[in-house]
Amino acid sequence: MLLALDTSTAQVGLALYDGTQLIGELFWHSRAHHTSHLAPALAELLARAGVKIDEIKALGVALGPGSFTNLRVGLALAKGLALARHLPMIGIPTLDILAFAQPVHKLPLAAILQAGRGRLAVGWYRASENGWQAEGPAAVTTADDLAQSISTPTLVCGELTAEDRQRLARKFKNIILASPARCVRRPGILAEIAWQKWQAGKVDPAASLAPIYLYVAGGLPA
Repeated sequence: MLLALDTSTAQVGLALYDGTQLIGELFWHSRAHHTSHLAPALAELLARAGVKIDEIKALGVALGPGSFTNLRVGLALAKGLALARHLPMIGIPTLDILAFAQPVHKLPLAAILQAGRGRLAVGWYRASENGWQAEGPAAVTTADDLAQSISTPTLVCGELTAEDRQRLARKFKNIILASPARCVRRPGILAEIAWQKWQAGKVDPAASLAPIYLYVAGGLPA
């Protein structure tokens, strides 16, 4: 059984996956209450799924980009479990979770997260034989700047406010917006990606696993 945790942004997600079935999945908007909500939510998920903590044999955790504080909350819990129970850890870039949930298409894909203060974190992906492939690190932008930068048909998914969607939708000929349901960051997708890496022996050292932060002018995290 693999436990997946994602606390990258205001949305928090937990999932239990056994390689064949998604045993349980929980995601919600926690705002600024990640620290107080996460552990009780994990206990509730385990209880509802009828899974004991001893049945968890691996951990998948979203690494970011995302909120500086929120990422540290999720990673701290995952590291605590991994070190205390000697469990393998698999870190997954948060934007990969959004991208891998989208049907593979010949068009390029932009996956988006909220980066605070009206900014967006955007990661670019292209289709490959193995699904979506990231093209370079994520960058900080705005909805207006992103819209201006897209000059050919492009798929766009991820955390978008109503205002963001309105701005991007103005370029309807080139920007193809995923539906709100497809823009939700599913912890079950994180679990599937992490499981595949775990089975392939691609695990990360818990002690040195670090979040992916976005940096803006001045060298500060976004």
